[in-house]
Amino acid sequence: MDGVMLHGAEPPPLTDSYKLHRRFDRMARLTGDGGMARLMDSFVIVFGLGGVGSFTAESLVRSGIGRLRIVDFDDVCVTNTNRQLHAMRGHIGKPKATLMADRLRQINPKAVVEPVKQFYQADCADELLADDPDFGAPDFVVDAIDQFTAKCHLIATCRARGIPLVSSMGAAGRWDPTAIQIADLNKTQGCKMALNVRKILREKHDFPRGKRPWGVPAVYSDEPCQPPEPLAYEAGTGFRCVCPQGQNGLLTCDRRARIDGSASFVTGAFGLACASVVVRGLVRGASQKETTDG
Repeated sequence: MDGVMLHGAEPPPLTDSYKLHRRFDRMARLTGDGGMARLMDSFVIVFGLGGVGSFTAESLVRSGIGRLRIVDFDDVCVTNTNRQLHAMRGHIGKPKATLMADRLRQINPKAVVEPVKQFYQADCADELLADDPDFGAPDFVVDAIDQFTAKCHLIATCRARGIPLVSSMGAAGRWDPTAIQIADLNKTQGCKMALNVRKILREKHDFPRGKRPWGVPAVYSDEPCQPPEPLAYEAGTGFRCVCPQGQNGLLTCDRRARIDGSASFVTGAFGLACASVVVRGLVRGASQKETTDG
């Protein structure tokens, strides 16, 4: 992945030299030393660093994940300010992945954070899901991608390879963070995005029909999506793209049927819910292994 990866300078932590740092004292009081060691020795990939993914990535690092690859092709736009952690004064037009990596290293300098400025597509799946030379295969993947083709390919690829994945469904157009739920992707209700994702997965990726679980946890809301309100400064002309990178041919404003509103207290809650699936899965997996080994 030469030319697209920006590697952290610090070496990864090793399980056999585990030592708790006080910055994780409160987390460790939930997980215990065994769970904390597992988190510090885990490799997680986050795809998409928007209103959901930026909160997921930060929560994972604050939870003690030792190795994080964060993937997003986009640059910060002024319209990201209301919901994305890296969207601050002086950051407009800069790569989201690089900015987020800098932020995460400030939270935990011991973490190895690898930013990748790239758009997930079928032809780069192997590259972006590649093993880490020190940590091995990814322990978990977070799908916070908006674009349906990329999203469904990632879900299908991870399922086929046996990589645990949590997928975020539609967070825009919602007001109520208490309406957020976590369920198997084939069991969600009231989420149009999940419905469309299921249709694509069945038609394009041979996912089974019927209601049996797919083994893919999804974070979703059953709150109806509110259509966008017209704004005075649009003067009746509709949404006008102000993205600093312009129309990039990948995920562009001009290709979107409409631009829904969003609230940080909903998109952020989606991201935190995704992080919870990852952390609980890793810690509980470690506990089960210890019980079996014992």
